[in-house]
Amino acid sequence: MSAKPQPKVTIKPLDDRVVVTRIEAEERTAGGILLPENAKEKPTQGKVLAVGPGKLLDNGTRSTPSVAVGDTVLFGKYSGTEITVDGAEVVILRESDILAKIS
Repeated sequence: MSAKPQPKVTIKPLDDRVVVTRIEAEERTAGGILLPENAKEKPTQGKVLAVGPGKLLDNGTRSTPSVAVGDTVLFGKYSGTEITVDGAEVVILRESDILAKIS
């Protein structure tokens, strides 16, 4: 996987939302076959750029987010909302849409 330079985030997510930049998939298969643009799937891995303060609980406190800036995460292919901020494409998703952290 190749990572683009991380964009500078000028937005601050609210509650349990997380801003992620996708990590682009390889352009070749394991067997060395070059994939055309239209055959590539949306990447489901990304780097966390910003994290909200946490979900507001019924008792008035906030839950602590389980991801932090810089974490590499795995999320659903169609999760979140894709937006462009300062020319960089990012995904804003809820923390519950993140499936796993990758070490």
